[in-house]
Amino acid sequence: MYRFYVEQNQIGENSITITGSDVNHIKNVLRMRVGEKLVICNGQGKDFYCIIESETDGQVVANIIEIRDTDTELAGKIYLFQGLPKKDKMELIIQKAVELGAFEIIPVMTKRTIVKIEDKKKELKKVERWQTIANSAAKQSNRGIIPTVTETKSFKEALSYAKDMDCKVIPYENADDITKTKEIIQNIKNNQSVAIFIGPEGGFEEQEISMALDSGILPITLGKRILRTETAGLAILSMIMLQMESN
Repeated sequence: MYRFYVEQNQIGENSITITGSDVNHIKNVLRMRVGEKLVICNGQGKDFYCIIESETDGQVVANIIEIRDTDTELAGKIYLFQGLPKKDKMELIIQKAVELGAFEIIPVMTKRTIVKIEDKKKELKKVERWQTIANSAAKQSNRGIIPTVTETKSFKEALSYAKDMDCKVIPYENADDITKTKEIIQNIKNNQSVAIFIGPEGGFEEQEISMALDSGILPITLGKRILRTETAGLAILSMIMLQMESN
């Protein structure tokens, strides 16, 4: 069945009202008519199985037949702390991280970050753009929630934000025990919260690595090859996603 997303205020006790661009998509692109079935998601983990009750130029009303928990979400939550990369790499990272099951993406300013966002208005505009990409990726991949892209944090703020998470890892070029890395990943439980820290181009400075280790973050290796910042996070995210899916 076709799947659509709505805000919570569009959901009534027995029906859901779809507005905006989805109305045209339902009526004129998919050519769906009264009586046809569709799935509507609230972006918070609930799927509403519905039948179209009526259509007008501005809205589609669907009667709720059944409500289920979305089955596409991991039981745990993966947080990607991404050192800000150059150009539009962040957009690719966000899109793929959402597809791979990330619960939240946190942009991080580090000492080697080349991109500096000093104007608050420009930062908010950029975060709004990133959130739009996350929304689109969530819909494309049938996510049950819309992952959040937070405002940019300093490295110190990011460490504080992650302090209570169950498992925290940081890929580090001087970590060389692949057996230990496998053990860390295999010990992750499917309902845990996991923080992944990824540096920008050039990686983290030694002082940042020391701060991370002092905060209980575990150094891991991603193998003998050097991965770009836009590859490293997605590589470890994929491993953890599969570990959580298999439990």
